[in-house]
Amino acid sequence: MLTAVLLFLPLAAALLLLLTKGATARALALGASLIEFALAAYAAFAFKTTGSGSFNLDYAWIPSAGINFHVGMDGLSLLLVLLTTFLVPLILLSAFKHKYDNPATFYALVLFMQTGLIGVFTSLDAFLFYFFWEVALIPIYFLAGAWGGERRVAVTLKFFLYTVVGSLLMLAGFVYLYLQTGPAAGSLAAHSSELSAFYSLKLSASEQSWLFWLIFAAFAVKMPIFPFHTWQPDTYTESPAPATMLLSGIMLKMGIYGTMRWLLPVVPLGVSQWQKPVIILSVIGIIYGAIIAIRQRDVKRLIAYSSLSHVGLMAAGVFSLTQIGLQGATIQMLAHGVNVVGMFFIADAIERRTGTRHIPDLGGLTRRTPILSVCFLVMLLSTVALPLTGGFVGEFLLLAGVYQYNAWVGAIAGLTIIFSAVYLLRMFQRVMLGPDSSFSETITDLTGGELLILVPLIALVFWLGLFPGSFLHISEPAVTGLLTQVGR
Repeated sequence: MLTAVLLFLPLAAALLLLLTKGATARALALGASLIEFALAAYAAFAFKTTGSGSFNLDYAWIPSAGINFHVGMDGLSLLLVLLTTFLVPLILLSAFKHKYDNPATFYALVLFMQTGLIGVFTSLDAFLFYFFWEVALIPIYFLAGAWGGERRVAVTLKFFLYTVVGSLLMLAGFVYLYLQTGPAAGSLAAHSSELSAFYSLKLSASEQSWLFWLIFAAFAVKMPIFPFHTWQPDTYTESPAPATMLLSGIMLKMGIYGTMRWLLPVVPLGVSQWQKPVIILSVIGIIYGAIIAIRQRDVKRLIAYSSLSHVGLMAAGVFSLTQIGLQGATIQMLAHGVNVVGMFFIADAIERRTGTRHIPDLGGLTRRTPILSVCFLVMLLSTVALPLTGGFVGEFLLLAGVYQYNAWVGAIAGLTIIFSAVYLLRMFQRVMLGPDSSFSETITDLTGGELLILVPLIALVFWLGLFPGSFLHISEPAVTGLLTQVGR
């Protein structure tokens, strides 16, 4: 029942928002998101206290076709629900800093997207998973298309087409798997789209080989990994800041989560066959994203390519098929979500004060903004994977997993730490410590409202870095179960 409340509360609030406006809309959106986070925190507490708790809801949705409205949470999905419910209130607060046209609709779309995201992370039925996968696309399309930059129409159309094509390929794969679950002849009710039914299938190696690419296409686009990434930099740059935070902080985790939950255990022979090519593509993405980031002169675009590089490492860790690699991907999903939301918020704060994101036009900002400088540096160092921050724990485990797969691949993947230090520290030096710019004497420091957003992010950066076990213990049973299923 708790999972159902987590799923439908933001949807109900979104519908109510469409009937309100002004300060009432802001209060309702923020209040609903905070209640949602409190419920997720309670679920995590109950899970840790009892050591279990799937929070299942299983309802015959389309009984004539054997399709159920089946949702639930284990340790892996619970952590991503926590991440989603933690970040959404902060993203809403960041949206309050802007004067968007029709703000009630803007906030409603954010909450509508939260419903889609939580649906993806809790679905235990293939067609329900696909339904929420598509639901999450609709609001972000309108958020980016209606409130984005000058190139928003072309950019959002490209993003939409990439995602829809990948989703349709995944649907084709799910339909094939669904038809294999029942007898060769008979009614559709004899078949099942349950995740557990897919896990039990005995498919040949050749079937799993082509099914792998049908399903993986959707996840590769959403992460994204090279060469499925070309929509990402433009979409992140042209979208309004809150939409960029949703895309980078939460939505790309749909791809990593889907790979772990739906791809690895369902087609393990296909994964084994294509493991090496995917890891090679992931490592190419690590290096490619980092090199392109070094050349960027736009703060937001630099962070976008940095995200591409770090996601490549997460994908490589997942496909290492090691316990430490999968656990590293889990903790890094949390750390990356926190880091990238903080970085994009700081980029937005600088742009609101100066009117530009162009790095050569900025410089000497730290003279008047010591608090902004400290917050910026903390988020940046976590992204660089400094020890005692959340970014370090995730990247260390990921690199260890990739190293277990192949020492040379692990060594190449480890270059991400060096490259990220180069482009991020150089950006910080030029923007905050470089020669004085025309903004050096006029820029103002962070306000109390902005600190209300950054302080929780910074607190979680250090919590993840100092006490990672509090999160890894939650996900460990689920990760172990996935690996057992992969090795069946």
